[in-house]
Order: sequence, then structure tokens, then C-alpha cells
Amino acid sequence: MPRKSLILLTTALLAFVALPSFAQAPPMLAPPQLDQLVSRIALYPDPLLAQILAAATYPNDIPAAAQWADQHHYLTGQALANAIAADQLPWDPSVQALLPFPSVLEMMNADMNWTSQLGDAFLAQQQDVMDAVQRQRAVAQRYGYLRTNGQIVVSGGPYITIMPVNPAYVVVPYYDPAVVFLPPRPGFSVSLGIRFGYGVSIGGFFAPWGWTPGGIRFDWGAHTVFVNNARWGRTWGNRAAYVHPYPAIHRPAPGFVRPAEAHALIPRSAPEREAARQGRPAPREEHRGRR
Repeated sequence: MPRKSLILLTTALLAFVALPSFAQAPPMLAPPQLDQLVSRIALYPDPLLAQILAAATYPNDIPAAAQWADQHHYLTGQALANAIAADQLPWDPSVQALLPFPSVLEMMNADMNWTSQLGDAFLAQQQDVMDAVQRQRAVAQRYGYLRTNGQIVVSGGPYITIMPVNPAYVVVPYYDPAVVFLPPRPGFSVSLGIRFGYGVSIGGFFAPWGWTPGGIRFDWGAHTVFVNNARWGRTWGNRAAYVHPYPAIHRPAPGFVRPAEAHALIPRSAPEREAARQGRPAPREEHRGRR
């Protein structure tokens, strides 16, 4: 074989071997598998659920983002928004949008296999994932666990929506899927099935990341998700190239060196972590004001 042809053949083979996973066929899950996959987040308020689904399509960003959120948890409101922008973080804005929710990122980081599966399913089977959420919500509503209260408004159908009573305050519910998706046992009060004691104040500080009234939402009938007021169009086929619009977010170029950290790095205390995990009000912040 001529040397030139050999070189071309070798180059082609190397390129084929080096093909990223983007060329692989999407993993397809059956409805019962999807029901199980979404069960731990199906009862989250719609805006938070939509943001989690979008962020899960970038699983490689989650561990570092979870650490950053934990270490900067004492910052809130405008101070937190300023810190996110000043640090010029390299993660996709859909992941950055969850930085005000350290407990959510912690949950995603603690089970990266689940997070990756969720992201892959949302990329490959967005409509099926949304249908699975509706099936799980219908079950929890039928058994009396999911209902309107002081923190959320639950619609009756045809599609079940869960919206914060106050759009500027998003609760992170706590529930056990092994409880709320099964008939209540005798003597068990369904009012104890879901806790809504833990939440995060969003306000207008995080508008660049889509946290505006109606900016992150589902169109359940059309099987469409809107993030930052734009239809989420990332799919399994275009995931290597798709860039969701965040006009107000600066995306650092490859190789960019981030500025030095300007804030104290203070992880959450054990009581703070436990309160969020159990859906209870956060204890008094002991670190606030320290820099």
C-alpha cells in the first residue's frame, strides 16, 4: 500500500476510534423505568423541576457546581448573583441556575448515575419524561399526598401543575417515593407525606439565568419545556452543538483562566445540610457576614 494511502487510512481509523459518544444511539427507557427515574423529583414545583431536567443534561458540570454552591451557600440574593457572575464560572448556565439551591445540586451529585440517566432520558425522550412526571403526580394526587397548601398551588388537570404560591420563593419539597406513590397505610396522615419547610428566595436577582415569573415552565400539552423564556431545544442528536440562549450570561472561552476566588469558602454545617435534606426550615445561618 502506498505510504500516502496508508497515512489516510490510519487517520480515518483513528478518527473513527476517537468518535465521541455523541454518535451512539440514545438509551431508551420503558414507561415503568421512566416513572422510577423521575419519582424523586416529580413532585417538585414546575420551575425547579424544569431547571433540574435541563441541568441534568450536563452531568459533567454537576460535581464542581455542587461544591461551589455548598462553599458559597451563605451568600444570597444580589450578593450571590454577583459572585456567580464575578467568578466567571465555566459551567453551562442551566447548571449555574441551580447554584442558589445547594441541596438540589448535592442531591444530584450524590447519585451521578441517576443524574446522568435523567439527563440522557430528557435528551432522548423528553415527551416520555414529561408523561412520566404526570403519571407520578396523578398517583400522588389520587392518594391525597399532593394538594394545594401554603407553599404550592396544585392544579386539577388535565395536566397537573405545581407552582409556588410566591414565584420569588421556591420550595424544595421532601418526600419518600416509597410512601407518596403508594396507598397510605391505615392510620397514616397523608398530610405528613410531603414536607415543604425548606425553600430558596429567588427574587429578580437571578433573572439572567431564567428565574423570572414564567421564565422557566412547562407547556404540558405541547410537551415543551421553556428555560429562560426560550424553548429548550437540546436533544440527543444535537447535544454536541446546541447552545441555549442566555443573552445576559457571559460564557468564558475555552482555556479562560478564572479570576482568583474573592469569597471565603465555607461549607454548610451538618444541621444546615440535614434541614434541607429533610425539607425543614434552615437553621439560623452562622456564617452570614463572613467573607
